[in-house]
Amino acid sequence: MWLPWVKTRPSSDSTTCSSTALSAASPRLSFSSPSLKDLQALLRSDPPALPSPPPHTAPRSPAAVRVFHRVRVATSALRALRTLQAPPAAATEADRRVVLYYTSLHVIRPTFEDCRAVRTILRGLRASVDERDLAMDAAYLDELAALLPRGRRVTLPQVFVGGRHLGGADELRRLHESGELRRVVAGAASLAACARCGGERYVLCGSCDGSHKRYSLKGGGGFRACAGCNENGLVRCPDCSPPAV
Repeated sequence: MWLPWVKTRPSSDSTTCSSTALSAASPRLSFSSPSLKDLQALLRSDPPALPSPPPHTAPRSPAAVRVFHRVRVATSALRALRTLQAPPAAATEADRRVVLYYTSLHVIRPTFEDCRAVRTILRGLRASVDERDLAMDAAYLDELAALLPRGRRVTLPQVFVGGRHLGGADELRRLHESGELRRVVAGAASLAACARCGGERYVLCGSCDGSHKRYSLKGGGGFRACAGCNENGLVRCPDCSPPAV
């Protein structure tokens, strides 16, 4: 007679019920012919997410530094050009005028070097520039102070294009490096050599011959300051200098 545990054999109904219950409990375990390897693969937990790689901290290459410099120069140039608008097609010569306020004195060397550099840049572009030297005529100082924003300290040089403030030496250098300055001054007439003043833009006053004094019979007679020239006895060259605005 067989022992009770030998006769105990799982029936097909119980096996089917167990498989059904296991499938209902976990959708991942619904398979037809599972094996031990399949069970291990299904029951294995998902691997943890890998941490994101740290940001790139390698030193910049020389090419990246050059690109960064070009972007910085372009950004500075666009910031300086933001106040400018392209002149219309039918703009007059006064609308395209380039006006430069500078000084020819060597008293402050950095200021003189900046003025000379800006003059060289503008003349290299063959643009007609209305150069207003504060050393030749002190009245330009009050004129420049009125054009700059209120409260801003007057520094030299300063450039205006079409009546709009372009900037000083730093802005002109950035615009020249980016190539935008040529486009801005493209509407101005080309620079031509003047036979009368030799490019100095000033000549001696014809009324006082450069002495800035004239004899007058009024009030008993005597010498008085000439009203037709500046304190240096000079007037703007009528051949190459446009009329003051």
